Amino acid sequence: MEGSSSKGYAWAISAGLNAAFAAVSAKFFLSPLVRYGLVILFNVIMWGCYVNSLKALSSLQATVTNFATNFLTSGFAGFFLFQEPLSFQWFAGALFIVIGVLILSKSNIERKTNID
Repeated sequence: MEGSSSKGYAWAISAGLNAAFAAVSAKFFLSPLVRYGLVILFNVIMWGCYVNSLKALSSLQATVTNFATNFLTSGFAGFFLFQEPLSFQWFAGALFIVIGVLILSKSNIERKTNID
């Protein structure tokens, strides 16, 4: 189960990264055809990764991990690529998000069993 859980987190992180890449590509490229093509491509990849993460994790763990990765990656991409400022509040919020993800990743969430 532990190996499956690790793979689930890898898929959820990959989903979050691809969601952030979609956001960056929407701002980064001038050609509308390239921009929209990359947004669609990264979103399709993101959904595939997210669905795979749901096979190993609870929906709560997969969603929160995906969101946290997307949030942190998008924030740092904005800072490094577009010179957007990151305030103290952003870092405080990011810290709370990471702490929440760590707590959820260590929590024992009961698995549903089929009763027939």
